[in-house]
Amino acid sequence: MYIIAGLGNPTLAYEGTRHNVGFDVIDALADQYNISVDGRKSRALIGKGIIEGQKAILVKPQTYMNLSGESVGALVDYYKVDEETELIVIYDDVSLDVGQLRIRKKGSAGGHNGIKNIIAHLGTETFLRIKVGVGEKPKKYDLADYVLGHFSKAERKIMEEGYQKAIRAVTMMINGETDAAMNEYNRKVKPKEA
Repeated sequence: MYIIAGLGNPTLAYEGTRHNVGFDVIDALADQYNISVDGRKSRALIGKGIIEGQKAILVKPQTYMNLSGESVGALVDYYKVDEETELIVIYDDVSLDVGQLRIRKKGSAGGHNGIKNIIAHLGTETFLRIKVGVGEKPKKYDLADYVLGHFSKAERKIMEEGYQKAIRAVTMMINGETDAAMNEYNRKVKPKEA
């Protein structure tokens, strides 16, 4: 069984912001695989279903980003999944171009407070993750203001493509093809010419 957790902040105020791309990918996965993410457990919205023949629990922690580990850690314990191989965390990354993915099997938090909190609660940096690029913060912008801001119309279109790539990456990862997913999605993609 897999736990697929998308990070974000609850409430309408944060909907559609850069920081909530984890929630957006979970919503896209839920739509594609007809999973209702309306159950509640361990301070998260959860939905159980089957993705590509594998049992999966889709998770949207409701603890606010910086305390994501409280929710994710409790669910990992409750469902007795192996955090190193059966947990996939999806979240925003300001060091990647809009809609670009980077897949990792382990690593530091890289300044992301949600990931920092998950590492603290799991007691390991080894868990699968899909970073979804939200674009670099413009100079003179406050990081918090930037990640809590919304995408432009053009960026939203690119993000939709990014979400579809993230869904494909998830399906590869739960089928044991994490290395193949890394090879496919960790390359720098040149922007399309207009």
